Amino acid sequence: MSENPLRFGFLGYPLALAHPGYLLLILVALLLGLLALLVALRRGARVQALLGSRLGKALAPGASTLLSALQAALRASALTLFAVALAQPQCGSRTELARRRGIDLVVALDASKSMLARDVAPSRLDRAKLELNTLLDSLKGDRVGIVAFAGDAYIQSPLTSDYAAAKLFLRAVDPEQMQQGGTNIGAALLLAQNMLEGVDRGAKDRVVVLLSDGEDLSGEEMEAAESLRASGIKVYAVGIGSESGEPIPEFGKTGEVVGYKKDASGNTVLTRLDRAGLEAVAQLTGGEFFYQPQGVAVPEVAARIDRLQKSELESRLTVRWDERFQSFLAPGLLLLVVGLLLPGRRKGVA
Repeated sequence: MSENPLRFGFLGYPLALAHPGYLLLILVALLLGLLALLVALRRGARVQALLGSRLGKALAPGASTLLSALQAALRASALTLFAVALAQPQCGSRTELARRRGIDLVVALDASKSMLARDVAPSRLDRAKLELNTLLDSLKGDRVGIVAFAGDAYIQSPLTSDYAAAKLFLRAVDPEQMQQGGTNIGAALLLAQNMLEGVDRGAKDRVVVLLSDGEDLSGEEMEAAESLRASGIKVYAVGIGSESGEPIPEFGKTGEVVGYKKDASGNTVLTRLDRAGLEAVAQLTGGEFFYQPQGVAVPEVAARIDRLQKSELESRLTVRWDERFQSFLAPGLLLLVVGLLLPGRRKGVA
């Protein structure tokens, strides 16, 4: 259950129930206990009606109403204590200083039309999003931002440690929504640099993860890489696509492929992975190039990031409550065991 905790005080002590919804199980426990008691009373009445009081005690001791009622009470009490334990009672609290350590990184995601090519399934862009989702699942306290780029670059997600929010921003990346066509890796790298340099309490080690097919039409990527190198920012480039060449599909209103992009002469445009260009950008900044044509390369990137020097990105006071569910769970187990050990009714007694 994910309801809000219930906070209250008793005799000057702060108390809380982390999951108060489980207290509804107490009603179930009481109903089961009442049902068991009614069955015991009915069985006792039938034995007395058939055998009488004196013979009933001698011939059917297991049908004792008192014993059956005691068993029902013990089991209902045990279930009640279990319900309170599930509600996670907490008594007393203490204040702790929580520190979060990590690095700052920005993912530059290529959202140009060439990323619609399908030389990797289901498409280059979808593969890049898969790589980024895998990276987000691997991070441990690091702050991450997302820059989407085509002919120009935009901040898709600011630096955050909320990876679920970053994934929501990632889903909205669409080449059809990019305002300027083409590919400008340099603009994306410079925007990522500005994000990393503008954050408060920035990390010592900073990284840009570039997810792209590497086809840059502006020729500004090496100048931008030099700027990142001067700032001590590494680029980990992840190649997306194949080096053999692939046409760029064009889609109709309902999402079906209606043709392929052509140049001014009417020839079909082929897009290829520019491995050399991506390697040059990564090497200039002291980073690395990663490429897995049949798999996901980001786990290797995550391993490199994990080895970088972590900085304290955030420190804040948190209130930690002392758990007390054990005080109800242990007695509940004891009552349940005692109830099971009590002699039950013998076979043949209705």
